[in-house]
Amino acid sequence: MSSPQASLSPEALAAPYSIDELMITAYARQVKDGTISAVGTLSPLPAAGCLLASMTSAPGVKLILLGDPQAPLDRGSSQLFDLAQRGLLDLFFLSFVQMDAAANLNLVVLGEHDRPKVRFPGGAGSGMLYHMVNRIVLFKGTHTTRDFVPRVDFVTCSGFAAELDSWQRPGGPSKVITPLAVLAVDMEAKRIALESVHPGVTVQQVIDNTGFELHLPDDVPQTAPPTAEQLQIMRTRVMSRLSDIYPVYARKWAASLAGS
Repeated sequence: MSSPQASLSPEALAAPYSIDELMITAYARQVKDGTISAVGTLSPLPAAGCLLASMTSAPGVKLILLGDPQAPLDRGSSQLFDLAQRGLLDLFFLSFVQMDAAANLNLVVLGEHDRPKVRFPGGAGSGMLYHMVNRIVLFKGTHTTRDFVPRVDFVTCSGFAAELDSWQRPGGPSKVITPLAVLAVDMEAKRIALESVHPGVTVQQVIDNTGFELHLPDDVPQTAPPTAEQLQIMRTRVMSRLSDIYPVYARKWAASLAGS
């Protein structure tokens, strides 16, 4: 079967970038050359970002994309956890249901734990990864006051709570990338700052859609959009590789370009 990008017309390949492609580019900027960087399951955009980085700015990165037939794992996800606990995992992309002002994450329930309004699959090792991976980049497909709340309903992954100050913590969260903005998490200052807003988004829109106070620098720049070269690579080589891991998303991506 041909890859989704094989049938894209020159016009589709030259279409304006989408918000997904902007976010893919933002994820790619977080991947450093010579590192071991990993993405879990159900994460097509961070996976695409890692692939883009490996084809451009970080050719020496070692990627672990769960679900990828080319992933360098012979024991599945347990090997990923082993790497993290040995301090060998440099970067991991992690999502959440809720995040609060203390960088706590909730992946378990909405409402009370014993009488939840909604129950989710759970953390699946996220609590350990949030502490032990050298750097965590958080991602979220929406950015509303339901996602970013004053206090999470349940703490699956602990942020900078005072009672944990004495715990050993090699790493932790550094960035949050959403459809509206890039946020920076400062573990030492214990604050979350607005680092950049995406083109077409205002600072006030981000404030209005965040349920806690963000630190605002004097000047908030726009998130840099993808270059023409990055778009070309994303829509050809990245999409082709992503079709091996996330075929449904790759087909959807190709279809959106064909219809643009």
